[in-house]
Amino acid sequence: MAKKRIGILTGGGDVPGLNSVIKSVAYRSNENDIEVLGLRRGWEGLTHLNLEDPTSRSHYVIRLNRENTRTIDRRGGTVLHSSRTNPAKMQKLPDHLAGMDFPVSLSRKGGIAETWDVSRQVLANLSALGIEHLIVIGGDDTLSYATKLEELGVKVIAIPKTMDNDVRNTEYCIGFSTAITRASDAIQRQRTTVGSHERIGIFRVFGRDAGFTALYTAYATSIRCVIPEYKVDLDKLIQLLLEEKRANPSNYALVVLSEGAAWEGYAVQEYGELMPMVTARRQAWRNRSPTRSSDASARRRSPPTSPTTCDRAIRTSWTSSWP
Repeated sequence: MAKKRIGILTGGGDVPGLNSVIKSVAYRSNENDIEVLGLRRGWEGLTHLNLEDPTSRSHYVIRLNRENTRTIDRRGGTVLHSSRTNPAKMQKLPDHLAGMDFPVSLSRKGGIAETWDVSRQVLANLSALGIEHLIVIGGDDTLSYATKLEELGVKVIAIPKTMDNDVRNTEYCIGFSTAITRASDAIQRQRTTVGSHERIGIFRVFGRDAGFTALYTAYATSIRCVIPEYKVDLDKLIQLLLEEKRANPSNYALVVLSEGAAWEGYAVQEYGELMPMVTARRQAWRNRSPTRSSDASARRRSPPTSPTTCDRAIRTSWTSSWP
């Protein structure tokens, strides 16, 4: 009887805890006599894979087992690597697919451009690899395509991963705890400097559309925050910070701003060409090893643990304040 075979990939930005999931999948699959294929570079591993080319196959497909995953949870990042490829919105076809007939649509993001939907090729590669179930670890964009694959008949297990904690229908995302921990540490380190110079310290953390990271960081450090979900009265915020500064014996105040936060009457203005930029602080949060909460929750997120059991375990271990 042939072994059951499953695939696993990581997409989007990396967060601490990803390798713990990969290791747990490999270990549990080994116990149940299931073969695991790791697909490198996220969805690119299924769009750019050319099964007729041995070099392409060895580059994008790797067998995972207890031996080659034994120590991967000791470091951050993802051993499977990642990309921001979306097979339904390909801006350029891989060389071996050039000239083939795929559905075309127009994308208005960053100007009008053609995009291709290569889902047909993704399904063909999954079938050729003999993958019966696909485990997808990612955030909004990665999981949105996982939803499309599920609608096309692929058996998908989605594991939420984002430092913003903004994936719907889940209480907790891998990497969120570490993000709060690192942000809180950074603020506490700067608190003495801000206090020494008797200033108002403004800390900007990620969260373009959701303010969970800013809110929980502010709660953990007992300071104010501004989040994208609510536009503030700027004059009132300034007055509150000035009053707080005067009331503080050390004559300083702190506030956390989510990157998507705005005040009433504010409109985003863009200048110049779009350039890929990564701040040192954000990348530092990504590259760190996971906190114990991220590591433990990542292991609980790994199949075949049921979502209900998983959420209960995370709720119990991570915080006792939730209802």
